Amino acid sequence: MKAKVLREQSNEQLQNTMKEAIDALFTLRLQAQNERMNASSELKRNRKLVAQVKTILRERVAEEV
Repeated sequence: MKAKVLREQSNEQLQNTMKEAIDALFTLRLQAQNERMNASSELKRNRKLVAQVKTILRERVAEEV
């Protein structure tokens, strides 16, 4: 997901997006351990999404201070 789209979301929506990405990461890691992984690029994509969301949330907190 593009950062521009993420920045337009509310904090609650961002937290939901991050939760979904973390859940997907957990599932993908289990699949990787069991060698049933077909889309290894999904791991990278979800890690990047979590990092982007955390960054945006931190920026918003910093702006409030």
